[in-house]
Amino acid sequence: MVDDEEDHEDREDIDKLSNLSARKREWEKKTLKSVLEQFPESKAEFKTLSDIKVQRVYTPLALEGFDYQSALSFPGEYPYTRGVQPTMYRGRLWTMRQYAGFGTAEESNKRYKYLLEHGGSGLSVAFDLPTQMGYDSDHPLALGEVGKVGVAIDSLEDMEILFDKIPLDKVSTSMTINAPAALLLAMYIVVGERQGVEPNKLTGTIQNDILKEYIARGTYIYPPKPSLRLITDTFEYCTENLPRWNTISISGYHVREAGSTAVQEVAFTLANAITYVQAAVDKGLNIDDFAPRLAFFFNAHIDFLEEVAKFRAVRRLWARIMKERFGATNPASWRLRFHTQTAGCSLTAEQTENNVVRVTLQALAAVLGGTQSLHTNSMDEALALPSETAVRVALRTQQIIAHESGAANTIDPCAGAYFIETLTNNVEADVLKYIEKIEEMGGMLTAIDEGFPQKEIHESAYKYQKYVECRERIVVGVNKFHIDEKPTIDILRVDPGVEARQVEKLKRLKQTRNNKNVEESLAELERVAKGDENIMPTILEAVKQYATLGEICNVLRKVFGVYKPGAII
Repeated sequence: MVDDEEDHEDREDIDKLSNLSARKREWEKKTLKSVLEQFPESKAEFKTLSDIKVQRVYTPLALEGFDYQSALSFPGEYPYTRGVQPTMYRGRLWTMRQYAGFGTAEESNKRYKYLLEHGGSGLSVAFDLPTQMGYDSDHPLALGEVGKVGVAIDSLEDMEILFDKIPLDKVSTSMTINAPAALLLAMYIVVGERQGVEPNKLTGTIQNDILKEYIARGTYIYPPKPSLRLITDTFEYCTENLPRWNTISISGYHVREAGSTAVQEVAFTLANAITYVQAAVDKGLNIDDFAPRLAFFFNAHIDFLEEVAKFRAVRRLWARIMKERFGATNPASWRLRFHTQTAGCSLTAEQTENNVVRVTLQALAAVLGGTQSLHTNSMDEALALPSETAVRVALRTQQIIAHESGAANTIDPCAGAYFIETLTNNVEADVLKYIEKIEEMGGMLTAIDEGFPQKEIHESAYKYQKYVECRERIVVGVNKFHIDEKPTIDILRVDPGVEARQVEKLKRLKQTRNNKNVEESLAELERVAKGDENIMPTILEAVKQYATLGEICNVLRKVFGVYKPGAII
């Protein structure tokens, strides 16, 4: 009897779709045709930034066979398409985490306090290039770069100043650092302990995502194998000692900034994530012990509806990967939690006020897509480090979306829209094609070695630039609606004396610390690095003795070697 009822319902659904299909053809013939003859559509092909074709109109025909329970379900339930929490922003707003850091630790500490005073609810640390590359400020390769794109951190002393009078038991901190991630985390742990905050009370995230550095960004130090060891050692150490800390932020953001499409951003990020999880499992870690603390970091770009669909698709993909591929049984292991930053690459130096509009759209896409934390770029970042005024406008953008727009009042408000659900399915299908191709190559490490993701990103960036140059893609104020103007906003410039002061401070540290203890801690670090013990305890000890970032990295360079990328053909 039940089977007969189901068959009857199926036939009714088929009849409804058949009638709708006939009705659509009638609409095209009677209503649409005459209008197109009088007012033709643009000759340009309608498609997303990922080259997914966009139809004129979407109906239930686009979602034939769509099953609510398996494709969507409810918020806080597998496959988490509609969000990782049952109440989402009705229970707690996303963390408003503004990325900041420049010059010295003293200057950055002032900016962090400014952000917290103006309603920021988390910190996100930008480090300068020498720090990212594992060099002290007095290294010849650091010349001219100290404090320029982030804060200079040479030792525990700088980290203590950076978080002076910022209570680490109340503030969540994200640190955008990769090759030396374990070192900066160790410094943060020690600063917390000296504030009286036990490691198990610390909350935050270390980016710690080295694979995307080989693909898109370039701030790597060691070859992939020892780099993966550092990452899995961090997983293991934090699982035992920092249960509230996100041990990695697997980042699509920089993949997108390098020129990828939304589909490539998700595909390469998930392929990296699969590699990290497999490495940890191979090390002997229990997946349900470490997977709940994996986090992700995505770009919110300018193609508004594609971005909403992208965030929904990646949650569903990750849930299925973790449950079906890796056999995780803890629902917390299936949930993809992510931070979002608006697209720096979309900002223009021309008509900088237009960037406020771009950032607002991108931030709204992240909110509608269900982000857990958000950074909004400042209008002047295409020109220089952001001024305080621009930073405040960027933060206020989030606050207006949160408190005035109504966008946070209901969960996943775009669900059920024919176009959104179709686009979510399209993104998912195209991502899976990439993942399958990478696995056929032997996995992400082989793909990186052969230059596959790098080449794909380069080609996408080149194609987009050609679209802009021939005006198939309009960038307002750049290739259309241009005006002659001179920038009128205040530009933040890093004091050129920062480098000299930082080098002098480092010199004093080396003169006043116990250098015998430093040498012993570095010797022990070298011994452990040559074996297979967890390396985090020895890094912590070296940090406590005020060994510098460069000294610790040099020991690891000696043991692990330095990565040399091959040519991309």
